[in-house]
Amino acid sequence: MFQIIFALAVWGVVHSFLASLAVKDFTRRTFGAGFMRLYRLAYNIFSAISFLPVLWLVATLPDHNLYSVPTPWKYLMFIGQGLAALCLLVAVLQTDALHFVGLKQLFEEDKPGELVTGGFYKLVRHPIYTFSLLFLWLTPSMTVNSLTFYIGATLYFLIGAYFEERKLLREFGSVYAEYKAVTPMLIPGLIINKG
Repeated sequence: MFQIIFALAVWGVVHSFLASLAVKDFTRRTFGAGFMRLYRLAYNIFSAISFLPVLWLVATLPDHNLYSVPTPWKYLMFIGQGLAALCLLVAVLQTDALHFVGLKQLFEEDKPGELVTGGFYKLVRHPIYTFSLLFLWLTPSMTVNSLTFYIGATLYFLIGAYFEERKLLREFGSVYAEYKAVTPMLIPGLIINKG
């Protein structure tokens, strides 16, 4: 259990560090603007490969079942997971999927992104996180390892959203601040205003 938490924490720190504007600016200064065409794709490939040990720990460490949702309820949860996966795909497509994975930058110079506020982004500021969390938590059977992983992933999404929003405020300024004031972070209809 602690190995999963530790591995997920290390992955999260490295993942967030490499996504920071400071690292991107350093990389641009060190290797030149041309190298930045590869950065997003290399970042995504590295993130995926470096996440595999976390999944390996979840799958191979000693484990035991906590619960298993009985039929027919588990089928409803599978349907929910399917809908969450479909909505997750739509949310990614709304962000310019080729840019998101880093392929677009290979063929044209990387330009500052546009703030997406339509579609699912009108309901919540982070629909990719929302639908990822729904997919995870709608799993009809839970083990100690999967629960540990889901709690860690949830914390990572919350912390990641906080830092991502700081970056978006620097990038888009008052436009993002206004969007943030009227659009919930993860749960539609739930806006938490800080005094």
